[in-house]
Amino acid sequence: MPYWLYVLVLILATYLVLSIILYYVQDYFLFKPEKLPKDFQFYYDNQEIEEYNLETRDGATLNGLLFKPKNASRGVVLYLKGNSKSIKGWGKFAVDFTRHDFSVLMVDYRGFGKSTGKRSQKAIKRDLQVIYNRVKEESSEERIIVYGRSMGSGFASKLASMNNPKMLILDAPYYSLRKVAGRYMPFMPLSILMKYPLPTYKWLKYVKCPIHIIHGTHDKLIPFKTSVKLSQIQPKITRLYTVIGGGHKNLNNFESYHKMLGEIINSVPKEVNLEGSSIHVNHAKKTKNEKA
Repeated sequence: MPYWLYVLVLILATYLVLSIILYYVQDYFLFKPEKLPKDFQFYYDNQEIEEYNLETRDGATLNGLLFKPKNASRGVVLYLKGNSKSIKGWGKFAVDFTRHDFSVLMVDYRGFGKSTGKRSQKAIKRDLQVIYNRVKEESSEERIIVYGRSMGSGFASKLASMNNPKMLILDAPYYSLRKVAGRYMPFMPLSILMKYPLPTYKWLKYVKCPIHIIHGTHDKLIPFKTSVKLSQIQPKITRLYTVIGGGHKNLNNFESYHKMLGEIINSVPKEVNLEGSSIHVNHAKKTKNEKA
């Protein structure tokens, strides 16, 4: 065998082995679950909670918490968290909604916290639809807000595209998870290998409710320009909120984030009357009163 052919075969074999390894270990890199014992007791200062366990058709158990506001609930926020830990740690963010008199439902994905079952993109999407249907039994869709944080933004977009919630809020969303992975592994065939491509950009095309996107300008994991691209998919129903200096995990430390969030969930949509406005004025075109 010629030397060049031997080297080529060796390179191809190595590439194939790396691809196989990547396919089977990607769950380890994508998900950082925290598992909790079944008898674990949740507790949060100044928060009233109710624990739920939902059985799925394939025998899995989905564990969730409902955070209740002190006053009568104005609606329900279905909070889809990021890819790490469990709702034990994420629960501290529920106060950002309960203080505005919204209930918050957080559910752990399969393999997180007390939730069980084999994890896959299809299974998680099916689980979330079951949860959404359960929420609809207690509240009309006009009172449901879907909130997706980081990893949860893709699932939130899919859920909103298949239903009619009051609004969709995306916190530090990605264009697609395949794009995020591609930044670190540009030479791997991710279109074939990715078990969780999560194409947020595709699902947003079918969302009919108002879309609100919040993103920090200093996000190193998912660049701010990602949200700029996402906001251009359906510009008529999308609004982009910029947290100057915000990173990927610290938006809650910025006063501007809380101001934006309050404006979003408390706002009443209004039709804009453009009659008599400058919407059709061409800035470059000279008028009769302007000198050449």
